[in-house]
Amino acid sequence: MDFPDLLLLVESAQFLITQIEKHPDYQALDYQPDLTVGDAQTALSYLKCELEDNQQTSVVFKSVD
Repeated sequence: MDFPDLLLLVESAQFLITQIEKHPDYQALDYQPDLTVGDAQTALSYLKCELEDNQQTSVVFKSVD
């Protein structure tokens, strides 16, 4: 099974979370979860950084070989 690029999925999720946060139906909710939309955005940002670091490391190792 072919999977989409993980970095692309993370970036897509970041976009969707931003759209959810801006949506008037979401803003109208009296929704107070333990974890917030901001927490999700932060988690995805950390994941994206990790993926980018891994890709850079991979390129360095490939160019050294």
